[in-house]
Amino acid sequence: MFAGRRWLLPSAVLEELDPDAGRPGRRPRRTARDWLVDFSCFAVAVIVGLVGADSVSGNPQVPAGLAELDQLVGALACAAVWLRRRWPLGLAVATIPVSLISETAGGACMIAVFTLAVHRPFRYVAWVAGISVALMPFFYWARPDPELPYVVTVVLAVLLTAAAVGWGMFARSQRRLMLSLRDRARRAETEARLRAEQAQQLAREAIAREMHDVLAHRLTLLSVHAGALEFRPDAPREEVARAAGVIRESAHEALQDLREIIGVLRAGDQDDTGRPQPTLAALDALVAESREAGMKVTLATRVTDPAAVPASVGRTAYRIAQEGLTNARKHAPGTEVTVSVEGGPGDGLTVAVRNPAPEGEVTPVPGSGQGLIGLTERATLTGGSLEHGATADGGFEVRAWLPWG
Repeated sequence: MFAGRRWLLPSAVLEELDPDAGRPGRRPRRTARDWLVDFSCFAVAVIVGLVGADSVSGNPQVPAGLAELDQLVGALACAAVWLRRRWPLGLAVATIPVSLISETAGGACMIAVFTLAVHRPFRYVAWVAGISVALMPFFYWARPDPELPYVVTVVLAVLLTAAAVGWGMFARSQRRLMLSLRDRARRAETEARLRAEQAQQLAREAIAREMHDVLAHRLTLLSVHAGALEFRPDAPREEVARAAGVIRESAHEALQDLREIIGVLRAGDQDDTGRPQPTLAALDALVAESREAGMKVTLATRVTDPAAVPASVGRTAYRIAQEGLTNARKHAPGTEVTVSVEGGPGDGLTVAVRNPAPEGEVTPVPGSGQGLIGLTERATLTGGSLEHGATADGGFEVRAWLPWG
């Protein structure tokens, strides 16, 4: 997910974004960004420390021995900045007494508070920063700056601490936002996958219902004629031959129906009117109906022998064209839709529905994409394939290939 850009992110963020990529039981390895930030923090602590050391050396109210101790403690505090990622809370707490005896450690103390605000919740930051701010008036009362008034010195120290806390909290909020967006994207992917699985399950349930509806009649005929032969063994040979012929023909037709049902997904084709199922020949009526509804539709048919198209293939092609027109009407109203059908025996049948990009904004339709999932499974079960997606000009195309031969 972050190939080639991992060095731009903190190691702590990478560990939460991709826990499996880390080292179990060990701290995450610093990225290039971590090294750059750590060196910058160390440099800031050293620069501020040098300024503080110079101020202490030139302060007549600070004894020479205390000034040397101040500088030594400040140097150790600057070196401890490299441990800020491992012990952010411990380092920040340790800087509280350090800040009372060393002015040179001021930069390191500020970096420690900033690190605490980045890596820990606000309650820890509030305690540590609050105690540091409360002790500042006593520190500058005991060791006043020779060049600045007492009030100005205290106010500047408080503002610097507040700036470090604010900057750290902002960095932490950005990290939390990135992680929340990651979690939201993962939840969206999981929900989309579950919806797709549910749509496939519903389609397979439709296949099971259709198998029952179509085969029940033929299997009942088989049972009736087989029962007649069983209970009337003395029937005339003509009746026995006729019953056997019916059984043979019914078994053959049942097998053909079974092959069509398994090979074609017909979701929601059944109705209560008993009308025949649509075939490729019904495309003209479908296009005419869409035109009457106000759509701009162009139909291009280049089929070698339309009458020879198998019923199951023609029915699938009809459903693909129907779903493509429905999607165009929902997602690209007012555009001119092109429906093309071409092919022949041995080459297969290719069905394509294309529409350009809509003009202006179109209100999203809830539940979109489920029909395309059903069509994809329908085409796959016939031995063909279906692809759909955006075109180069911003439009949308559904293209399917169905076997014929």
